[in-house]
Amino acid sequence: MTLSGQVVVVAGASKGIGRAIVLRAAAAGASVVINYMSDVKGANSLVAQVGSDRAFAVRADISKIAEIDELIKATVARFGRIDVLIPNAAYVPSSDLRNVTEEEFELAFAVNVKGPCFLAKKALPYMQPGSNIIFISTDLTDASSVPAHFLLYTSTKAAMNQMVKVLARDLAHMGIRVNAISPGATSTESFHRAQDDTGAQMIASHNPFNRIGEPDEIAAAVSLLWGKDSVWISGQVLRANGASSWR
Repeated sequence: MTLSGQVVVVAGASKGIGRAIVLRAAAAGASVVINYMSDVKGANSLVAQVGSDRAFAVRADISKIAEIDELIKATVARFGRIDVLIPNAAYVPSSDLRNVTEEEFELAFAVNVKGPCFLAKKALPYMQPGSNIIFISTDLTDASSVPAHFLLYTSTKAAMNQMVKVLARDLAHMGIRVNAISPGATSTESFHRAQDDTGAQMIASHNPFNRIGEPDEIAAAVSLLWGKDSVWISGQVLRANGASSWR
């Protein structure tokens, strides 16, 4: 699927799944906007890899609407349009009910729910029929048993999943599709910080392939949704792991 002439905006793009999505979009011919929060080195390295003629990096905290505004303004000033919006940035607190704080609660919902919602709102005026909004969820929202410390993360992603369904109907008359990819455990820096080898292998054992995913495999699933062969798909949360990591 060629994305030549199209503009793809990826929030949380300096590493992991976001980085893999940027590289796949660029390989398909898109111009890419690399949003990052703190990893300026990773973002600039990605710009250099893609080429500054088709990529640039914008620092923005997507929990803050004013900074979302700046991200969208910078995108439009550079490229004039938005064809694919991918709110990938996320905050993953690790507290169960007994230990959760108000600050964690507010930040989790600000980054994982408010951020994607207002990214979509601010991008919408610059999106044409045929454009796509693709959220990044988690397979934990479908799991029959979720570790207690994922209380906020799973709750916020479940809220996002409902947002997908509502926005798909709301924006259908504009020819804009809204979907989500729901990855299982994926080999990213954050995953390996949270899991030792024993924990990683336990999680991998629940997958049919007895391993965790790679960022580019999740990016490949995302690319299916921005392709023309997916014009009939909207309002869907598609699993990208074969089986829940926590069943």
